[in-house]
Amino acid sequence: MKKVIDGVARFKSEVYPQHKDLFEELSSGQSPEVLFITCADSRIDANMITQTHPGDLFLVRNAGNIVPPHGPAAGGTVASIEFAVGALGTTEIIICGHTDCGAMKGALAPEGLEEFPHVCGWLKHADAATRIIKDNHAELEGEEKLNRMIEENVIAQIQNLKTHPFVASRLASGRVRLHGWVYEIKTGTINAYDETTREFKPLDGDTLQAVYSMTAAE
Repeated sequence: MKKVIDGVARFKSEVYPQHKDLFEELSSGQSPEVLFITCADSRIDANMITQTHPGDLFLVRNAGNIVPPHGPAAGGTVASIEFAVGALGTTEIIICGHTDCGAMKGALAPEGLEEFPHVCGWLKHADAATRIIKDNHAELEGEEKLNRMIEENVIAQIQNLKTHPFVASRLASGRVRLHGWVYEIKTGTINAYDETTREFKPLDGDTLQAVYSMTAAE
């Protein structure tokens, strides 16, 4: 805890003065362009990865970067997506998974989660990805299997995202674009989903156009 408290003091004395104008501007409202949905894992720092500032990203974090499909049982993730797209007008939505994801390990081996009923219930939203792995990639093992699960989960959550009314409406009018990413913790690489080839490719200048966006029409 001392590390956290010391960090707060350092922020106030050293960091805040350097960005005072930005914080004064943000004190009266926000208008983020990007809704960034990622895992609650402590190793993921969305602003560091994207080199963005406060006010640039509307962040939604949960175990497994999951997006429940739209339905009558609303929760924090659903409400946050609705507010970001409907009220704030975010135009880019990123679902970002990551390597060594504990939630995806749990989805692949739920028998180890009997003591955590709420975790088990939450991971049901990853059942589509789990079924794809079981039915189509039974030959995979270990890290290779987990990495494929992480990718399939990102794809599945993008499909869930399209069931949300504000997202569906703005996809239809071209006012929102969807992006699927997987962050490699060890290398710092972002792999982005190309819906045409159904492959994840390193996100850089050479591949940006190929993987940049996915719409309902694709």
